Amino acid sequence: MPIGIIESLDHEARGITRLEGKTVFVDGALPGEKVEYASFRRKSSYELAHLVTVLKPSPARVEARCPLFGVCGGCAMQHMEPAAQVAAKQRVLEDSLWHIGRVRPENILPPIHGAPWGYRHRARLGVRKVAKKGGVLIGFHERRSSYIADMPTCAILPPHVSALLMPLRELVGALSIADRLPQIDVSVGEYCTALLLRILEPLSGGDEQLLRDFAGSHDVVFYLQPKGPDSTYRFWPLPGPRLSYTLPEFGLELDFRPNDFTQVNHAVNRLLLRRALRLLEPQAGERIADMFCGLGNFTLPIARSGATVLGVEGSEGLVRRGRDSALANGLAERVEFAVANLFECTAESIAALGAFDKMLIDPPREGAIELVRALGANGPRRLVYVSCNPATLARDAAELVAVGGYRFVAAGAVNMFPHTAHVESIAVFEKM
Repeated sequence: MPIGIIESLDHEARGITRLEGKTVFVDGALPGEKVEYASFRRKSSYELAHLVTVLKPSPARVEARCPLFGVCGGCAMQHMEPAAQVAAKQRVLEDSLWHIGRVRPENILPPIHGAPWGYRHRARLGVRKVAKKGGVLIGFHERRSSYIADMPTCAILPPHVSALLMPLRELVGALSIADRLPQIDVSVGEYCTALLLRILEPLSGGDEQLLRDFAGSHDVVFYLQPKGPDSTYRFWPLPGPRLSYTLPEFGLELDFRPNDFTQVNHAVNRLLLRRALRLLEPQAGERIADMFCGLGNFTLPIARSGATVLGVEGSEGLVRRGRDSALANGLAERVEFAVANLFECTAESIAALGAFDKMLIDPPREGAIELVRALGANGPRRLVYVSCNPATLARDAAELVAVGGYRFVAAGAVNMFPHTAHVESIAVFEKM
């Protein structure tokens, strides 16, 4: 079997080594390690391989906390010390910026990170009735598989949510539609934990009573989704605690629905907001745009500073809840929202929104290439870009620098998802 020295990690947290001019990606290997590996897929320019033996371990290698690590697809980096994970993600960000966009920031920001366990306040759990497993499985999918991992607990979920996994198996197994309930979305709010059941057939009267009893004994709120996302409704208890999250530093509380997009890591989200506001430096009298604003996670804190803010988002439902939150938090006079598809924007459609002193951009993984191309010569003097994909950030940064006339002032990694390969980041650009 071949032996290699691992140079670095790729964007999926696989170790990278070289063999006769080819790049080899080795699952489970860490930078600096000497390993023996076995390739399972060979192409002309690269190979995919499994780790066989670690001949010389990295100082950052640790024992994975979860016995399902390597099987469950929820985590990819539990075998790496948490501080080393953060450093590796920072390197992935810097490598992506240079190799994809041919850009480098003038300054590297200190990475943002928080507690490595119990952080995941949102999760989509697969559900499958498996007779040979003795009932129902509920959890994340296995790595590169449609199977559900047999996970009785999960250390990246908050402890009280992890403790629900086995009782939920029993509950779903007792329902008449156990084989017609493919997923459960978990949302942990400030005052309650919501469980959204995706149901493909109506519940029976007995099923409904089982849910009521479970909600009472486990202190959760059930939502049901019988069709598309807009069909979601609160089932039990009615009335009950609000599903919301708070931003204490800004004196804000935002209500949300369990299938709305919110950040999974509440603590890191608060640190990210603090960093974003420091980089943006909103001032009273400025007009600022928050593009891909969602519920207003950045919009309302910016408005709290005294600036006037326009939040732009493609989802009417998210905009509606953003407006409600602005009103509830006493910010309606300084916040506007608009519904627009920013993936199809043009210079004319962006110009029609008016002039902005500054802009925050927080797109999904696809990035914001149409938006940055549409800004033109009269774009805002400062841009803060929050990214969940280093590759699209690199592409968009190259456009801003080469065509938009911006300096790439700074960038840094954000470890929103410890133990996963997911790299978030924040960057700031200024007009030259």
